[in-house]
Amino acid sequence: MFDSKMLLVILAIALVIFGTKRLRSIGSDLGAAVKGFKQAMSDGESEERVKQLKQDADFETGAATPAAGAHEAEAKVPPKPNV
Repeated sequence: MFDSKMLLVILAIALVIFGTKRLRSIGSDLGAAVKGFKQAMSDGESEERVKQLKQDADFETGAATPAAGAHEAEAKVPPKPNV
């Protein structure tokens, strides 16, 4: 698709348009954005892993889910007498 001559021409045009200082700042901003994106992706994966481990541990111990536990607690409360 792109050969090395085309790439060099595109880079030369970008250098003429933006200049060296501007290209350096664009490069550093782009690098920081990619680094932040990778960090956010790894944080999301680790949160999912922790969530899955908690679900697996709850399943293995036979613990009820919070919604079911709340429903059972409501069922155990005696009704209020009408006076």
